[in-house]
Amino acid sequence: MKTSCQYKIKPTKEQAEKIDKTLEMLRCQYNYLLAQRFDWYEQNRCPIDRCPLICHLPELKEQPNYYNQKASLVQLKVDRPWYKEIHSQVLQEVPKKVELAFDRWLKGDNNGKKSGKPRFKGKGQYKTFTYTQFKQHHFVNNKITLSKIGDVKVIVHRPIPDGFDIKTVSVTKKADGYYITLSLDDKTVPTVKRDFNPDNIVGIDVGLIDFYVASDGSRIAAPKHLRKAERKLKSAQRRVSRRKKGSNRRKKAIQKLGKQHKKVADTRKDFHFKTAKSLLDKYDVVAVEKLNIKGLVKTKLAKSIHDAGWGQFITILSLQSRKCWFDGNSC
Repeated sequence: MKTSCQYKIKPTKEQAEKIDKTLEMLRCQYNYLLAQRFDWYEQNRCPIDRCPLICHLPELKEQPNYYNQKASLVQLKVDRPWYKEIHSQVLQEVPKKVELAFDRWLKGDNNGKKSGKPRFKGKGQYKTFTYTQFKQHHFVNNKITLSKIGDVKVIVHRPIPDGFDIKTVSVTKKADGYYITLSLDDKTVPTVKRDFNPDNIVGIDVGLIDFYVASDGSRIAAPKHLRKAERKLKSAQRRVSRRKKGSNRRKKAIQKLGKQHKKVADTRKDFHFKTAKSLLDKYDVVAVEKLNIKGLVKTKLAKSIHDAGWGQFITILSLQSRKCWFDGNSC
């Protein structure tokens, strides 16, 4: 079974500067590798669907891929020595992100659905980097050792479940500070519940007025977190638009706006977790209707649907159910 835990970290001033510098250098490298892909695509694609029998075909350049772009990182550290300050695993994640974004645009995902054209990331838009290999002894008590950054204080609001091993560690910069996300794995945990009471099954139908209506008649009203916070968000947004671009006052206003949005998102997520737990404490199996959320958000109800957060709730419900199956009845 795979799961994840997120903790807030308290880096020192020097450590925070290192994290910010790392994110900025990774952003520049991401844009450079993405530009390589676009350059190859524009030079080697044909703008017409047919050509004469005799024509000149230019020599095709080698297509950039994950492996040759990853190999170029060695020369990158020679040409730009300051990139040696970044751990090699963290730097190797950049061409992987570029490969994923480019392939989803041209080829699509596993279901064949294509994403939009990848965009270059502006300043402050690259917010996460990952250590793909992590040793358990580097996280002890309330300290975590991050290579090239140092020992960082962690606010451990809940312990890591027994038996789980840390596979990867991601560092994320948010509006209110820095966080780490631990990817955990325990192969001994079953992912399917072995036995359940067939008489203790419920089906739920999610909505916008009632967040869900259960088959037994119970229901819970939609909290509408975004609607309730709209006045504060509009005020914060106006404050940003009135500030001069590039000024420190604008940066502070943007940070306050980000905190307001994060507060709404955190409140919604807390509601989803508590609602999922109340359902799983009461029923052995919870059935949810199959929703085409991507199609529904293209309608006039998009704002209300995003505010309800059906997709996040269903994901949390499925993850919590697996945890409950392992723990017995304690979720």
